[in-house]
Amino acid sequence: MNTATAPLAVKVGQDLKDRMKSLAKVQHRSTHWIMLEAIRQYVCREEKRETYRQDGIKAWNEYQATGLHVTLEEADTWLAKLEAGQDVEPPECHV
Repeated sequence: MNTATAPLAVKVGQDLKDRMKSLAKVQHRSTHWIMLEAIRQYVCREEKRETYRQDGIKAWNEYQATGLHVTLEEADTWLAKLEAGQDVEPPECHV
């Protein structure tokens, strides 16, 4: 894990700056901590979103290449069984 840090300048409007100061004060944190935490959460959320998007693209491309799929009814039946507490295998993909 790389623990080196580098400065990063961010210009924000006075209203947002005041809001961060207020939040930092009530949470007994620094405004630096508030900004860093916001950036961390944003990056983490966007990385997950991009992974989800890439998985969707991969699944679509695989479907286009193979035609393998399950129908809505098959998926719905399987999910209903899982919801009911049954330990069932997912339906088989077919063309």
